[in-house]
Formats: sequence, structure tokens, C-alpha cells
Amino acid sequence: MADIEKKPVKIVETVLRDAHQSLLATRMTTEQMLPIVGKMDQVGYYAVECWGGATFDSCLRFLKEDPWMRLRKLRDGFKNTKLQMLFRGQNILGYNHYADDVVEYFVQKSISNGIDIIRIFDCLNDMRNLQTAVTACNKEKGHAQVALSYTLGDSYTLDYWKDIAKRIEDMGADSICIKDMAGLLTPYNADELVRALKESTKLPIDLHTHYTSGVASMTYLKAVEAGCDIIDTAMSPLALGTSQPATEVMVETFRGTPYDTGYDQNLLAEIAAHFQPIRDEALKSGRLNPKVLGVDIKTLQYQVPGGMLSNLVSQLKEAGQEDKYLQVLEEVPRVRADFGEPPLVTPSSQIVGTQAVLNVISGERYKMVTKETKKILMGEFGQTVKPFNPEVQKKIIGDEKPITCRPADLIAPQLPQFEKECAQWKQQDEDVLSYALFPSVAKEFFEYRAAQQTGVDSTLADKQNKTYPV
Repeated sequence: MADIEKKPVKIVETVLRDAHQSLLATRMTTEQMLPIVGKMDQVGYYAVECWGGATFDSCLRFLKEDPWMRLRKLRDGFKNTKLQMLFRGQNILGYNHYADDVVEYFVQKSISNGIDIIRIFDCLNDMRNLQTAVTACNKEKGHAQVALSYTLGDSYTLDYWKDIAKRIEDMGADSICIKDMAGLLTPYNADELVRALKESTKLPIDLHTHYTSGVASMTYLKAVEAGCDIIDTAMSPLALGTSQPATEVMVETFRGTPYDTGYDQNLLAEIAAHFQPIRDEALKSGRLNPKVLGVDIKTLQYQVPGGMLSNLVSQLKEAGQEDKYLQVLEEVPRVRADFGEPPLVTPSSQIVGTQAVLNVISGERYKMVTKETKKILMGEFGQTVKPFNPEVQKKIIGDEKPITCRPADLIAPQLPQFEKECAQWKQQDEDVLSYALFPSVAKEFFEYRAAQQTGVDSTLADKQNKTYPV
């Protein structure tokens, strides 16, 4: 190893976002985060992922917190470390496409409130749904990282990924992330993929994966040896299972090699000690289900992300048809093929999963369909890598003409209307964006906030707990 050039691997810490989203249904509060921020700031992380994804919705809906206030408090605490967020392209942090003016304003406010790096992805890898956010990020002098939603299938060849990487570089991105949300990337395939991308682009490459299938740490090892620049890890109390590999383990793995991070394990141990009681309490309360901490090799068989699996189970339970679980798992790849073989990530994972459940419990394929299924087959989410099954499309949309342009081209500017609707509750510019993404949830939060400010006890009932996977 002595003759290999020294190239320390950079680490993005996910404990404040994806780790608790994956294991604790995104329920970590700002109050639980702030006491350890000072120590985390001393580690030397490349970045801390702490915002975006499902955290925004969860703050408003379940924790009765202002997500913008969380971001400002974290920014105040992290003096030396870049802050990163996850951004769903034209969907922003919601589940439908928004007009360009809303996307641009959200990017502007995210950066002005403290975000340095915006990781932007599209559930279909439709580049047209990424450009507005990337351009806005460039304009605000933020770091635009574009994520490839990694998946398997006939169309997803090395040439496909190389072509997309080149297009990402051309659109003005600052780095590329291989976003392996289901833990499908195996070690030697990672080696091959990273080497191929390195041939195609000069941009730094970040690998993000989940431990769901049990191979993630080995995948990181091979990827780093192949030239991967950055890996995403989580502090050990909230690592593994459907979360990321453990930060301390990867730091130790590379110690004494050219990829040595130089991080202090004693400092990491102090940080881990802060999160241990949070894990213990979550296990005790049932918030952290031990099932999500195991290895689920079925992930590789059915290509279903961990969060999607738990949603399928709960949907079948509600219908009293838990015995149909295996049938649903077998139906998922068939529905995915009918829908043009999209990657399974929010919101495509929920659309495909729910439709698979309906197909099985109704006893006839596409007898019952959701409005989201119709939207995807109408082209409202964008273009898939393969054409839709024409028979299925015809059955669901009939003679309606599907969209072939970029979906957001059909959406008129929305900000003026959101400003108008939100005016009575607005206390800060950012409230309009909270309202734009989740109108009814934001309205409830604004009413709760007003009640707190006037000292009146809130009578808002707790919502049913629900997981929002990414």
C-alpha cells in the first residue's frame, strides 16, 4: 500500500437525517440534536446531512416544529462543517411536481438559511426534472450534487450510467451521488460502476447506500478502492439495518491505509454515547422495530427498499390479508415492468407498491387503481427508461393523451397564489414554502404555533404515526 497515493475518503454523516428517517420514522427532535452538534463539528466530516427528505414533513406533522427554525439552529451550531439536504427535484420535498418559481424559491431559502450542499434526485432519473433545481443552486452559490437513483434492470447498463453521469456534468452539477436507496449495489458491482463513472466524468463521486441487504460496508470498501471520493455513514447507535453502515466502523476500516480519514475514535465514541439513549428509548417504545435491524436479502431478490417493505406489510395488515405478503412481493417486479421499470424511490416506490397490493387483494390486475398510478402512466412524473406496457396504459388512461414534455412545463407559476392563501398565517417568508408543500399540515402547524404564542393550550390531536421512506 506504501506506493499508493494518499487519498483520504470523505464522509457525510447521516445521523441527523437519513439514519433516523430509516430507523425511527424521522422522529428525532431538534432538542435531541443540538447538545451534540458542538462535538460533531469537531470531527472533520465532509458534510452533515441534516435536512430535507422526510424531515420537513415530519417536523410539521408529528413534532410540531418549524423545519426552518431547525435548520437555523443547526447552522448556528455547526461553525466548521458543511450542511447537506436531500431534495426531490421538481417535487422539492413533496410528492407532486411544483412550478419552477416554487422550486427556485425553495432552493434560495434553503441556502440562505444555512444549507451548503443540495443533493437533488428524481425518482425516474428524468434529467428534465433536475435542471431547474441545479440552475437555482448554482445561482445561489450552493453546491449542487445530482443523485442517480440506482436500480437494476435490463436498461440499467454501465453505458446508461456513464451517459447520465456525463449529462449531469453538462447540466452544471458540482458532484454526483450514486443513491442506492434499496441496498442493491454489491461490492464488485460497485467497483465496476465507480470505475466506469470515473471514465465518464471528472466530478467527485459520493456513494450512498443502505445496509438492508447486508453488503453495504463491503460495497463501500470496494467503491473507495475503485476511486469513490465520498461515502455516507451513520453513527453506530443509528446505523445498520435499513440505515447506513456505521461511521466508526468505516473510519477504522480505512485506518492506516491511503484512504485514512484521520478521525478521532475517542471523539466519535463521545458522539455515539449521545445517540445511544435515543436508540434505547426507541427500542423500548417500539418506535425502533428490531426487524429493521436485521439483514433482508429479499431486498436483492425483489429490489424493494426497506421502507417500502414496511409500508407493504402495514397495507396488507389493514386489509386483513397479511398471508398475501409473498404474492405482493412477486407482483412488485411485474407492476414495475408495466410502469417502464422505474427505480423504486419516493414517490415511485409507494405508487408501485400500493398498486401491487391492490392487484393482489382485488384478485384482478388493475381492477382498482390509485390516482398516482394514473398520473405515472399519464407521464405526469416524467419519462421512464422503458416504455409503459401499452395494454396496461390503455386500460388505465383510456383515450387520454399522455404528456411527453417536461411535466413542470404545464404548471403555471404558483407562488403568488400560495402567498395569497398563506397570508393570514405568515410570520416569515419561509412559511409560504411550508404551506406550498403541505397545505393542510402547515395550516395545522401554524394554528398550533399561534396557540403556543398566545399561551392557549393546543387541542390538536396527534396524528397517526406513519413512515415516509426515501
